[in-house]
Amino acid sequence: MTAYDQDFFQWTQETARAIQEGRFSEIDRAALADEVESLGKRDRREVGSRMAVILMHMLKAKYQPEKESNSWRATLLTQRRDLAKVLADSPSLRPQTAVLLAEAYQDARIDAAAETGLAIETFPEASEWTVEQVLAG
Repeated sequence: MTAYDQDFFQWTQETARAIQEGRFSEIDRAALADEVESLGKRDRREVGSRMAVILMHMLKAKYQPEKESNSWRATLLTQRRDLAKVLADSPSLRPQTAVLLAEAYQDARIDAAAETGLAIETFPEASEWTVEQVLAG
């Protein structure tokens, strides 16, 4: 069993020190490559997840406007602000936002149906909002 498998945190600290000190022969390159790749995937998932939350609240506001609340508006504000930060840190994700929006919308539709009690068929099968509308409100 490798250090990576035994104690992930310790492995990260030792790997960082090895890189800083130029001890590249001591680095588990395969594990390091996997972790670096997973960082990118994490940001991509975060963009999709935040879009799903935004879209769900947009659906709820459109289809149950009488229940709109300050809490919903605050959630939209927070999610948009945090999404903007992720995209600022990883601008290469911006060209993927249309695909991510389409994927996130499907989750948002399911979640909106569950939260509102409305039939899923109430909500269009594809997003009626653009990426710009989702990001900026």
